[in-house]
Amino acid sequence: MSDFLPDMQFVTPGGRDPGRLGRIVLVLLWLTVCLAPVAFAVGDLELATGRAGTPGTLRVASCEALGEGRYDCQGIFTPDSGGSAVAVAASPDSEAGEVTRAQLTPAGDRAVPAGTKGVLAALTLPAVGFGGLGFLPYVIMYWAGARRGRRAAVAGGFLVTAAGAALTVIGMVAAYS
Repeated sequence: MSDFLPDMQFVTPGGRDPGRLGRIVLVLLWLTVCLAPVAFAVGDLELATGRAGTPGTLRVASCEALGEGRYDCQGIFTPDSGGSAVAVAASPDSEAGEVTRAQLTPAGDRAVPAGTKGVLAALTLPAVGFGGLGFLPYVIMYWAGARRGRRAAVAGGFLVTAAGAALTVIGMVAAYS
């Protein structure tokens, strides 16, 4: 173990400071990791809220186990407009025989849950990113040498992280119920 200690000094209390440029890079990476889920969720949120896609009803026809807890589900989507039914991929957390409100993607190949359940499920990933932002203000204040307000930043960090975790759990429960 002692052979590796000289290599560990960059992550231990006695290690080097990342410097001004390193701090900027770390903050930008932190922001990218935490805000990227929001960008990736826009399409799913538009579908779940009805701003994109075709509204209708999804009847899950079959779910095939792929192993390791993964499933491939297929269903029949019937548009509210009265058009013909379409065979689509259903959410892997569906059960055969389940009937639910859904939105057909613009590509017409997949149907996702609509309404409150769909919105909460679509907010799961952005909630993880939101929770990850909780302690960024504290880190910036620490690096800036600010003494005042750091306790408030820690308290705010706990609140933001807890809110992100709670919304993540709520979204997961909505997605799998």
